[in-house]
Amino acid sequence: MEFKELVSKRYSCRKFKDIPVEKEKIMQCIEAARVAPSACNAQPWRFIVYNDPEIKQKVAETATSGLYRFSKFIQAAPVLVMVLTGKGSFLSKMGSLVRNTRFYLMDIGIICEHIILQATELGLGTCYVGWFDEKAVKKLLNMPGNIEIPLIICMGYPDDSYKLRDPIRRWAESETRKSVNDILLFNEFRL
Repeated sequence: MEFKELVSKRYSCRKFKDIPVEKEKIMQCIEAARVAPSACNAQPWRFIVYNDPEIKQKVAETATSGLYRFSKFIQAAPVLVMVLTGKGSFLSKMGSLVRNTRFYLMDIGIICEHIILQATELGLGTCYVGWFDEKAVKKLLNMPGNIEIPLIICMGYPDDSYKLRDPIRRWAESETRKSVNDILLFNEFRL
């Protein structure tokens, strides 16, 4: 698949078929993340893949309880990829302080996009999920306080009927993307 086609094909999938995802495909997605760049090569990430239906369901229910119920669609995803971070190496932390930029979060964004683009190429649907009860999930999993869970990626074979019925997707698609002229400047700054 050509890159332009790949990035155009990717969308935030919120409905999945009840079909397990092959472990080989999950591993290809994680391998795509493993080779991603990071500030000072800190590689401030780890992953927990939940593909056992019973365990995944418990994690998903905990993550989407109460105020976070708007993310309940992840409960139907066959796979959850929990992204963990410890905020990077000493050098990247120092760079973050000097620049007032959280480089480790940029690194997480890069690896997640690698996962999602690889999944898209493999015919899988994905969605970044940042709206979940991190505190409850960490308690469920007995995680120490210095570990963060910035994102969960849900993954599975997309149910194409979702594209036609989902109000969030219809709204997003009705909005137009800014033109190149609206986002690009050459050799000058102007508002």
